[in-house]
Amino acid sequence: MAMQVIRKTQTIVRYQNHDGKVYYGIVEDDEILQLSSDFAEIVNDQLKYDGVRVKYNDVKILEPVVPSKVVNFGWTYAEHAKETGGQANLKEPFLFLKPTTSLIPDQGEIILPSNDLTNQVEMEGELALVIGKRGKNIKEEEALDYVFGCTVFNDVTARDLTQTDPQYTRGKGFDTFGPLGPWIVTGVDPTNLRIVTTLNGKVVQDGNTNQMSLSIPFLISWISQIMTLEPGDVLATGSPSGSCPMKSGDVVSVEVQNVGKLCNYVK
Repeated sequence: MAMQVIRKTQTIVRYQNHDGKVYYGIVEDDEILQLSSDFAEIVNDQLKYDGVRVKYNDVKILEPVVPSKVVNFGWTYAEHAKETGGQANLKEPFLFLKPTTSLIPDQGEIILPSNDLTNQVEMEGELALVIGKRGKNIKEEEALDYVFGCTVFNDVTARDLTQTDPQYTRGKGFDTFGPLGPWIVTGVDPTNLRIVTTLNGKVVQDGNTNQMSLSIPFLISWISQIMTLEPGDVLATGSPSGSCPMKSGDVVSVEVQNVGKLCNYVK
C-alpha cells in the first residue's frame, strides 16, 4: 500500500489585489501573505513569497481555483437521495458536471433565472476536493494522495428541472449556480467533517461526511476510471439532506468544519 502524502495545514486564497493582478496567497489571521507562485508551483510546494502582506478585507476574493472541470457526485447521502427522488445506498454515485461558467466566489451573487425557466432553485451545501496532481485509474488506497486540499461548494439546483430532465445539465448549469470558496485548506482529513448550511441564519442542513454511503477514496478512484483528473479539478462530494428553496434577498451560507464558510447572496 502506498504511503499517503501528508500536507501541512495551510489556507490558500486566490484574489485580485489593488494593482489589478490576480495572486495566490497564504491566509494568516486577517492578512494574506502574497505569493508569486502559480497554482502548479503551489501544489508542488514551491511557494514563492514576494514580501507583500495585504489585509484580507481590502482585496477582491476570487474562486480559489480555475478548474478544467467541476465533477459532481449525487446521492452520496442516503437521506438527500430520498428527499430529492433519488436512490439511496447506490453502489455508484449519480454523476454530472457543472460548467466553469457556473462558478462564483465567496460573497458573490446567485442570480435566479427568470420564472419562465425555473420556479424552484435550491441550495446544496457540500465539501469539495481540489485535485493536486494528474491521475488516471487511481487505486482507492492511494486516492487521498491526489487531493491537494478542501474547499466549500454550494451545488445550486433548479429542482423542478432536475425532476423532469433526463439528465441534470440544465438544472445544475446556470451561471452563478456554483459558489466555491472562500479558499483551499490543505492537510485536512475529508472523511469526517461536519457540513452546516444556513438560510438567512436558520440551519437547514446539518450533516457529516462520515455519513456518506460512498466513501471519498472510492469516489476519487471511481471517477478516475472514467476521466483523467487534472490539477485544480474540483470534485463536489454530494449534499446532506435538508435542501430547500431560495428566493431573491436570501443569504445562504455553507460551513464545513476545519475548512471555512462560504456565504452568497440571492438576487
